[in-house]
Amino acid sequence: MSTTVGSEQKTGKSSGFRLFRPILAGATLRERLVACLGALAGITLTGLICGWFFGQGPDIPLIVAPMGASAVLLFAVPASPLAQPWPIIGGNTISAFMGVLAAHFIPDPVMAIGVGVSLAIAAMSLTRSLHPPGGAAALTALIGGPAVTSAGFMFPLFPVCVNSVILVSLGVAFHKISRRNYPHVPIPAPVNTHGTADLPAPLRVGFKPEDVDAALVALHETLDIDRADLDRLLRQVELHALVRTQGNLTCGEAMSRDVVTIGLDGSAEGARKLLITHNIRTLPVVDETGRLAGTLGLRELMLQGEVGIAQVMSEAQTAKPDEPVVALASSLTDGRTHAVVVVDGDRRVLGIITQTDLLATLTRLLSAKAFAPSQPIPA
Repeated sequence: MSTTVGSEQKTGKSSGFRLFRPILAGATLRERLVACLGALAGITLTGLICGWFFGQGPDIPLIVAPMGASAVLLFAVPASPLAQPWPIIGGNTISAFMGVLAAHFIPDPVMAIGVGVSLAIAAMSLTRSLHPPGGAAALTALIGGPAVTSAGFMFPLFPVCVNSVILVSLGVAFHKISRRNYPHVPIPAPVNTHGTADLPAPLRVGFKPEDVDAALVALHETLDIDRADLDRLLRQVELHALVRTQGNLTCGEAMSRDVVTIGLDGSAEGARKLLITHNIRTLPVVDETGRLAGTLGLRELMLQGEVGIAQVMSEAQTAKPDEPVVALASSLTDGRTHAVVVVDGDRRVLGIITQTDLLATLTRLLSAKAFAPSQPIPA
């Protein structure tokens, strides 16, 4: 606590200003502006489309209030598990139905609103459609006034379900145009590419999924993040910490500079000869201008057949010479990539870093740390 207070005194900021700091990790001004634009388009068009198809009038609710809350999740935090299509559509619709059900069977309005919301939470949890605005949808079904009461059991379908479907459809289109990932699909975890029962290399060391589960239990918290995304985030944190603490050595310093390459017009037999003669596993392929086009290995050459090198080469993993060499650890331990090609801004080959190069570099860094000046140097 004293460290925090001292820091605030140095910067001249009051602790009260903490209340106004962003609470979303990774939230930038640009992301917030995009969310505002998305909500503007989504809510406006949802109302217009419903009005176009179903007409307008005091007895016809074109759009229900929970759609505003759904829009916040859909456009501001599209990666949240609570903001995915099924939670929005299913959560709102099921919750509205629970609200109507409570109103139908419980005459006391105070008791009905409590039962309606609690039933909505239970139903959303059971159907894996948990969506916070669903609680508002249940309340709307209970206290929405004559227009909602007259709709009865049709209210969950129109306007709630129809509103939700239209809003999600607009959200998918908007995120596609703005090049955002929605519906959110977590990046697959590393897999063993060798057809054996071993875990992939990145998962054999460090924390394991059960460690994450144990930490969540110890914290007594439910986090609004996909389980796979949380695992990927923590591994990325490990990588950034490694780069920060051991990132002084660059790719340009560690790379091999005398790179064996082959042209796009080369033959499969010539490529095999180069790989075997130089005892290498990755052969960069360059075009007629000398720019990197891809890479070849024995795996690709096994599929060569009658087609040319250009048809079977793989996409090259590349790095810039000023990047920290330890940042290549995730690429070179994915079970498939054996070398990263170091290129300049025009994709001209400057060097190559193999798995052996990375291992030698990490060994050097660990040795340097072990025998740092603060430690006694053995005689």
